[in-house]
Amino acid sequence: MSTSTGTCQGPDRNTRRPKFQLPANSCDCHAHVFGPQAIHPFSPDRSYTPEDCTADQYLKMLDTIGVTRAVLVQGGPHGTDNTATLAAIKQAGSRFRGVAVIPSGLPEQERADLHQQGIRGVRMSTVVRGGVGFEHLENLSAECEEFGWHVMLHLHKSEELVGLTPRLKKTSAPFMLDHLGRVRADEGMDSPGFKAVMDLLDTDRCWIKLASLYRLSSEAYPHSDMLPLIHKVVEARPDRIVWGSNWPHPIHAGPMPNDGDLVDLIPQWVPNASHREQMLVTNPATLYGFE
Repeated sequence: MSTSTGTCQGPDRNTRRPKFQLPANSCDCHAHVFGPQAIHPFSPDRSYTPEDCTADQYLKMLDTIGVTRAVLVQGGPHGTDNTATLAAIKQAGSRFRGVAVIPSGLPEQERADLHQQGIRGVRMSTVVRGGVGFEHLENLSAECEEFGWHVMLHLHKSEELVGLTPRLKKTSAPFMLDHLGRVRADEGMDSPGFKAVMDLLDTDRCWIKLASLYRLSSEAYPHSDMLPLIHKVVEARPDRIVWGSNWPHPIHAGPMPNDGDLVDLIPQWVPNASHREQMLVTNPATLYGFE
């Protein structure tokens, strides 16, 4: 877990228009907005300090890469104050949904209000401070079921998933493994973490998010060492995968990816056009309630 509140690098704001044309109604299922701090200040109990990365800037990026819909995930610097995320969802109207960071035990009316404002899931993390940890898993899972939400697991290392697997199998709400369950390319398909991913896919409640995979690769772009893991998951459950840009790529220490370049990886990750349609359009519409 990070213990620094130092400023992290911002995104590449000169988004390149990708060569690959995304299908109509494609959805970016993982992005964040931060600030503006003058309106939405950061939590003092944060792990990192990003630049202001606003809804206007994100919408400009989406229009450049050709994405219609998006899911904003509450970012660590705002802790459990979801107002910046909710304001961005409101600004974008029907284009956006959201994943909140809330503790278990909120009154039902508060959760109903969040649902009305576009929230469709909750995130737990062992990566950043100031949020909600896995001690809330069982209670949040039960509360998510009331609204048809899912729980999202933001793991520091894939080994954590091995310990969580028995608990996840006992819950009944859908759950999302952020960033391919944090399985690194150098761990491989025989690793305990990846075996846990494949095991959980058999529950029929597990979703896999293909986002921020540049962090898991040991190679430079196009990060080809990730392909065996990606292809195995896509082949197993094309109906349970979604894609995300991870804009604005917070706390990334390596070369900052260009979001147009990330879009151009999609046909390498998912060569089958019907599977791409599922990942980019059908699956997000099902999970997040887009029309």
